[in-house]
Amino acid sequence: MAGNDLGSLLGGLLGGGGSGGQGGSGGAGNILGALLGALAGAGGGASGARAGGSGNNPLGGLMDMLTKSGLADQAQSWLGTGDNKPVSGAQIAEAVPDEALQKAAAQAGVSPQEAADQIAQALPTAVDRLSPEGQLPSGSLEDIIRQQKF
Repeated sequence: MAGNDLGSLLGGLLGGGGSGGQGGSGGAGNILGALLGALAGAGGGASGARAGGSGNNPLGGLMDMLTKSGLADQAQSWLGTGDNKPVSGAQIAEAVPDEALQKAAAQAGVSPQEAADQIAQALPTAVDRLSPEGQLPSGSLEDIIRQQKF
């Protein structure tokens, strides 16, 4: 599905490309992709998909969720050119809908807490790399990721 494709792209963006046996950043990319796919696919109640202004780019909606959950400083630091402020798995779990987190965790075969922890590790880097101009580009998230690959 789209979540898996998105996860593969995010894994490559985060440095987990190729056929390496380590789950590291590639696994986190898959979980992040699954979460974004769940957010994009959740019609009712998923303010995240609508909040970003583009149904094709659930990352904007996720950033909006984080901002509304009191993580505006962290989210803004990922867009800027300075250091990326960390975020914890607990903060991610609180910011995103339980249903979306559970769906992402199920797709990845991990617990929701482990999924949140991995998303917390991957998200700052992913947003930083996807926003070289200091803001999230518009358009399809898949296209944006493909454009960022070197």
